[in-house]
Amino acid sequence: MPISTYLTPILLLVASNVFMTFAWYGHLKFKAAPLWIAIIASWGIALIEYCLAVPANRFGSAVYSTAQLKTIQEVITLAVFAAFSVLWLNEPLTLNHAVGFGLIAAGAWFIFAGPLGT
Repeated sequence: MPISTYLTPILLLVASNVFMTFAWYGHLKFKAAPLWIAIIASWGIALIEYCLAVPANRFGSAVYSTAQLKTIQEVITLAVFAAFSVLWLNEPLTLNHAVGFGLIAAGAWFIFAGPLGT
């Protein structure tokens, strides 16, 4: 299979996670805005996220298992969130964050490693 068959779902998941992170957390930079505006803006951004995530999972299911797709999405979510926290919210990442993310990455490795004990 061409590499794009494997890469396309990942790129779509990256893009969808950028939009979803902004939908969920972007409004925290604008706490003075009324909550109803934050909700409507978040819903609009989330619509774009869904338009990217649904095809990512549809295309991805041709080459990845559902567990692999979910694992890819979670790892991407953490990477996007870490960058977002630092760049948009100006929040530092600590050693605790790095250790926690590392443990999650280790779990992701097991999903892709294949059967244990063989």
